[in-house]
Amino acid sequence: MPGPDARAGAIYDLGYRAYDGPRLGRAAAVLALYTFTLRGAFGIGRRTSAKVVPVTVTAFAYIPAIVQLGIAALLGSRIEIIAPWNYLGYSEVPVALFCAGVAPEIFGRDLRYRTLSLYFSRALQRTDYALAKTAAFVTALAVLTLGPLLLLAIGNGLASDDLPGYLADHWRELPQSLAAGLTIAFVAGCGSLAIAAHTPRRAYATVGVAAWFLITLPLAGILVAIGGEIGRFAAWFSPFDLLYGTALAIFGRTPGADSIQGRADLPLGTYPLLAAAHAAVAALLILRRFRQVQA
Repeated sequence: MPGPDARAGAIYDLGYRAYDGPRLGRAAAVLALYTFTLRGAFGIGRRTSAKVVPVTVTAFAYIPAIVQLGIAALLGSRIEIIAPWNYLGYSEVPVALFCAGVAPEIFGRDLRYRTLSLYFSRALQRTDYALAKTAAFVTALAVLTLGPLLLLAIGNGLASDDLPGYLADHWRELPQSLAAGLTIAFVAGCGSLAIAAHTPRRAYATVGVAAWFLITLPLAGILVAIGGEIGRFAAWFSPFDLLYGTALAIFGRTPGADSIQGRADLPLGTYPLLAAAHAAVAALLILRRFRQVQA
């Protein structure tokens, strides 16, 4: 049997030293958090199962643009299968799936495992944390919304028999594609995070984000169809309808008579204004959440 001395403690010199290197400060901390979150949005640096949803959904978002490029390469003539202002109709499902699958993890892991105190104990402030994470998710979402539009613009150009003439006639589509892609990313990204940030439960956040996209779409259609003068304003509050109207406004196109935008008969210029208002309100909700959350 061991004697009482066997339970005596011992002190070991493990060689811990105070850090005496450069202090990079607040800006470096914000950039590091942004980069870490952007990588995590696509599952980079995480287990294989974490990569399945973001990578698969991103690939689906690019399929229509890749088809356009393939036709351009094979036929060598300008055949516009998909117009840039109509691309949201092809990418809305991947955008919704990406938001529902990834947005709950942007803030949810820190909320679940109570790691916010570790972030806030150093150079990062609460506003820095919220803005860096939001910017990273919007950037990740822009890969789905902006990338295919730019690829589509290239495909339509390569499909033209007269590339200089095509560029002279369609050069505006490049800045318009940039504006449309970034607007969709900001509105969808901020809106999704505003919902997901208010619960640490992944399942609840996923359902909430999916409902925001998928329930409001048919509901807006019903209200526009039967709601008269008041119901037509529902086209402003369905994210897909709002963003499609914004894309039409940015590209200067008239909505079809059978579309919700056509039936609602709201001024097309109001859609970008409402999109900006949606993104701003969502960003304020995110900032308010992390000013009040207990670290």
